[in-house]
Amino acid sequence: MESYLLPDISQPGKTGCTLPPLDVTPSELPPRELLRQDLELPEVSEVDLVRYFTHLSRLNYGVDTGFYPLGSCTMKYNPKWQEDIARLPGFAEIHPYQSADSVQGALKLMFELQAYLAEIVGMNATSLAPMAGAQGELAGILMVKDYYQAQGDKKRKKVLVPDSSHGTNPATAAMCGFEIHSVPSDTKGNLDLKSLHSLMTDEVAALTLTLPTTLGLFDPQIAEISQLVHGRGGLLIGDGANLNSLLGRVKFGDLGFDCVQLNLHKTFSTPHGGGGPGSGPVCVKPNLAAFLPSPIVTKDDNGYSFFSPLHSIGSLGAAYGNFGVMIKAYAYIRSLGAAGLAEVSRDAVINANYLKEELRADYHLPYDRTCMHEVVFSGKRQKAKGVRTFDIAKRLIDYGFHPPTIYFPLIVEEALMIEPTETESKQTLDSFIAAMKAIAREVEENPEILHAAPHNTPVRRLDETTAARQPDLRWRMSEEKSKL
Repeated sequence: MESYLLPDISQPGKTGCTLPPLDVTPSELPPRELLRQDLELPEVSEVDLVRYFTHLSRLNYGVDTGFYPLGSCTMKYNPKWQEDIARLPGFAEIHPYQSADSVQGALKLMFELQAYLAEIVGMNATSLAPMAGAQGELAGILMVKDYYQAQGDKKRKKVLVPDSSHGTNPATAAMCGFEIHSVPSDTKGNLDLKSLHSLMTDEVAALTLTLPTTLGLFDPQIAEISQLVHGRGGLLIGDGANLNSLLGRVKFGDLGFDCVQLNLHKTFSTPHGGGGPGSGPVCVKPNLAAFLPSPIVTKDDNGYSFFSPLHSIGSLGAAYGNFGVMIKAYAYIRSLGAAGLAEVSRDAVINANYLKEELRADYHLPYDRTCMHEVVFSGKRQKAKGVRTFDIAKRLIDYGFHPPTIYFPLIVEEALMIEPTETESKQTLDSFIAAMKAIAREVEENPEILHAAPHNTPVRRLDETTAARQPDLRWRMSEEKSKL
């Protein structure tokens, strides 16, 4: 392990740059009591600095370096040429506060992207304003709230959320002032209809439903669910985070949804992770169109311009969303076309089901049915042998793979949530399968090797709770160096 660690390369007197002689009159320094007497910055040469950060970059793991099977995250490879398009001067050098007549090309792109997304999900109108998936969820619930207020309906104070949902779903509804009620899943992983019947009263504003669910399953009861929710005066709000499994196959609008939030940074080509950038457009049926967040791009005889819907929930940011993400999504859709988008969903589903079939003998499958974009296993067989899902995830690092999502969804004991995405080859999936099978054998033959994993990383197991709550984010000179 020591070979991965860099020594403290700071030495007094080393410098990484040479400044020219001062050719202006020096300014007087502030009073001494306002000055730092010591500034403990590392002293390194340029070559040492370059080698240090190059070494660190080699320790980083990303989609460009290996398989990244994080379930519910869609960490897929994205074409690099779409990054180049987003960097074109006509896109990269414009400013959000330019006049509309000076950015007609950008507005045309947004106008057409609005229409493409609405068509893909079977809706009637789109706002590109939300700048993340969670902000798209927020927009959807705010629209629901204003929709009922506009009708004078003050009774609907509740939002129903499946027990398998993303954590942001109940959090968003609670932020908007709604009372949250969880709808349990049945033994097949679908929404429990009996519970939904009892919970769906005239106090319920909406049911938020991720489809496919975070269990990686398509709920075949969706028509009945939609009929029940609407029959009792509620709205059906979709979380489209897993859209890459439905592209070109099924439309949210056709299934009865009133609104769906999308994740351009997951489905439509922008690299995902590292805190952004994201984009979470919302697409709606006519009943919610007047409540969409602003601005929206429209077109008339004079060209393209922005407008705000009559009952808009307002702006969600300083400008009109993350335009760079929109460019890549637009390029992705235009390059693939309808046939290509359908191939995306086909490959995503095939890859997930291939993993399911190849690993079912080694790991418990809580819902033994055809999955969609991801498959959720359980490590409870391994737990019975004294090995936790956490140990399996750490051991995968030794085999060169980023671990999948673990312990989510919460309703699956020792969950292993694996999403291969549509961009991985059979060869890559076979290597991952071989690693997972090898780990399953190690559980039987040598469980201690899992308890101590990972073995070949710069640091071993961390106290992750303390690391999250008390992060150490700055460089400190060692005591030995400070005495020199």
